[in-house]
Parts: sequence; structure tokens; C-alpha cells
Amino acid sequence: MTELKTAAPPAPSWLDATLVYLRPRMLSMLALGFSSGLPFMLIYNTLSAWLRQSGIERATISTLSLVGLAYSFKFVWSPVVDRLRLPLIGTLLGQRRSWILLMQLCVAATLLTLSASEPANDIRRLAIVTLVLAISAATQDIAIDAWRIETSTSQEQGPMAAAYQFGYRLAILVGSGGALWIAADFGWHQSYAIMAALVSIGIVTTFLVREPERRAPLQSVLTEQRVVEWLKHRTHWPKRLQHAGAWVLGAVICPILDFFARYGMTLGLLLFAFISTYRMTDYTMGVMSNPFYIDMHYSLKQVAAIVKLYGTVLSIVGVIAGGAAVIHLGRVRSLLLGSALVMISNVGYSVLASHGVPSELGLAIVISLDNFAQGVHGTALIAFMSSLTSAGYTATQYALLSSLYTFAPKLLMSRSGHIASAIGYQSFYLYTASLSIPALVVLFILFRRRDFRQIMHNVDATLA
Repeated sequence: MTELKTAAPPAPSWLDATLVYLRPRMLSMLALGFSSGLPFMLIYNTLSAWLRQSGIERATISTLSLVGLAYSFKFVWSPVVDRLRLPLIGTLLGQRRSWILLMQLCVAATLLTLSASEPANDIRRLAIVTLVLAISAATQDIAIDAWRIETSTSQEQGPMAAAYQFGYRLAILVGSGGALWIAADFGWHQSYAIMAALVSIGIVTTFLVREPERRAPLQSVLTEQRVVEWLKHRTHWPKRLQHAGAWVLGAVICPILDFFARYGMTLGLLLFAFISTYRMTDYTMGVMSNPFYIDMHYSLKQVAAIVKLYGTVLSIVGVIAGGAAVIHLGRVRSLLLGSALVMISNVGYSVLASHGVPSELGLAIVISLDNFAQGVHGTALIAFMSSLTSAGYTATQYALLSSLYTFAPKLLMSRSGHIASAIGYQSFYLYTASLSIPALVVLFILFRRRDFRQIMHNVDATLA
């Protein structure tokens, strides 16, 4: 109780919290964030516009978005990324950078393959290629997230999360607005080929950044002792079976045991519930955004200029504000602020839909609020999840947490087209706004717990 009542040191000023982004490490994180965001947008929003212009039904478009579940199941193979050193390039570049580079090459190859596709002629082939792209991009995210956490001090987690989001939002601009603009003038095939070439930005950055030093804390080492004890009782097993069982136990089971050993079963499950519901609103509305613009009769260039170019500027402002908010307000208040802003922005979309005619001013106002809100929203969650991981299992635990926040939303997202067709866009955006309520309820329950408040107090105190 004493620690809870002790005042934390004063937080740095908003100016100091903003100037931190000029550090070289932050700029590297920005570039790697760009590398993460580029394929994501080309899988979801941009591809949905291409499919809609090719005459593909909205229900088919939202169903195809299920390939994005690769991001939700990446925790399944994250132990491989965490533990397996790739031959040759793993020795040259190190554990994290070698995985990042390999996946960047896979992303570039699949984007080139997509650029040669014809959605109306072979939607099944396009779906398979998009699935491979999603798996490659999700695996890249596992390695980049681990690199971000392992190269950052506790004080840098908020700014590094914001730098990641900054680069991610720039990728949104290029992968959505830029891709749409190119498609309007030169066609979708040329657009996706150029996007494949831009993967080189991430590749160059991967060669320039340093490999982090992994330092496992004592508790993780003690948890690994379970592997030793397990092997002691299985000396009669064949060596290969012993090795396989020990690897699964150490790489897959121990990270989960470590998480619940640090937080307890009840608090751990509540944290899982909160993370699982926090981003329901922006995921379920996101896949329908481009079909909404097209059905509202906005041109591709209007969407590129207002939604993507202008909107991305506002999202960058939101990302910077989100990083500063994590430092200045703390993680819990930042999470609350992000949810409130996202709900308001979705109500704004509903109002825009009620007008029934395209309005550039109305779209600009709604996009301003939505992009700013998502910048704060996403940065707050990334910083929050990063603070929950253990240095001994960075890739596996963060992949598990980030998979949680995408799984339920993506299941709902796959039905977005059906729901929008059934109730109309005006009611649809009210529905998506309401999806933020469950996370706020869980956050309220969490904040009533003394153990959660103590953890957040200790984490926020390190930011000062």
C-alpha cells in the first residue's frame, strides 16, 4: 500500500517527450515500422479497393480478409522465430535481423506475384498468394517486435512504440494512398509492382541496425529449469524425442508459464481479455472503409488525397501525441483516451453516411478525427503490451499478446461486409463504435484490482 501512495517523479515535459524521436534508434524503428505497415495495408484496404473495382462482391471481400488471421495465429510459430537460428544469414546477421531480412524478401516476392494477378479471373489463386503474403508479413512482425523491445530501455518503450507507429502510418500513406493514386493512373498491376520495390527500404534498414543483446532475467532462467527436470524423468526416451519434447516445453510452454507466474492466473486472464477486445472497433470498420468510399461515389484520387495523404498526416500527429501521452499520462489513461477517440470517430462516419452524398469537407473532418484517434489508440496498446513481456521470451510473449488483439476483431471483420449490406453504413458505424465498450469494461475491472494498479504504477514510474 505504501508504494501506491508514493508519488512518482514528475514526468518529462511534452517538448522533451517529442524531441526523443530525433534519436537514431527511433529513426531506425520508424523505417522498420514502415516495413511492417506496407504489406498490412496491401492485404487489407488497398486490396479491397482493387477487388471492388474488379466487380467482387462485398461479402467475398470481407471473407477474403480471413487470410489476415495469420497475424492472429503468429504465436503458434513465434517460438521458432524466438529460438531457431537460421543457417548462414543467422550467423552473419544474428537471430532477429536474419528473420526480418528473410521475411522481407518473401514479402517482396509475393507482392510481385500479386502484381501479375487478375482477381476477376482467378480469385482462388489470389487468395492463396495473399495468405502467403500475410504469413510472411506476420512473421516479419514477430522479429521486428522482438528487436524493438530488446533494443529499448523501459523509458524508451513508449517513444519506440510511437516511432514504430509513425513508420507504420507512413506505410499506410504509401501502401494505400500512394498505391491508389498509382492504380488510378497506371493500373493495379504497376501499383503492386512498385510496392514490392519499396520493400527495399526495410531491407536496407535491416542491414544498418545492430543486433540486440538478449539478456534473460533470473525468473526466465528458473522457469527453464522445468525443461531440465522434465528431461530427468525421460532418459529412457529416444534422444530425438527427448530433444523435440524439451524444445516444445522450453520454447512454447515456458513463455506461457512465465507470464502467469509473474501476473497470476486471474490477472493474466483479465489482461488477455482486455487485449483481445481493445481493437475491435478499428479492425471491424477498417475492411469496409474503401468499399464505403467507393459506394459513396468518391473517386480513387479523392480517397488518395483526403483519406490517405491528408489522413496520414493527422495519424502521425496522433502517433506523436500517443507516445507523449504514454509518458505524460501513463499507460492506463492513454488506453482510455485512445478508446474514447476511436468511438467518437466511428460515430462521425455514421453521420457522414447519413448524408448519402459525397462531401469532401465532411470526409476530411471525419478522417482527421479517425486517424488522430487510431494513432493514439495503437501507440497506447503497443506500449502497454511491451511492458508486459519478459526479456527471456520477448518474441513469443509479444506475439501471443499481439495475436490476441487481432483474433476476435478479425473474426468479426470477416462478417463486416454482410453486416454493412444488411443494416447500411449509418448503422454499421454505430455498431463498430459500440465494439469498444467491452474493452472499457474490462479495463475498469482491471483498475479496481490493487495488483494491476501496482504494476502500472511501477511501470509508469520508470518513464520519468
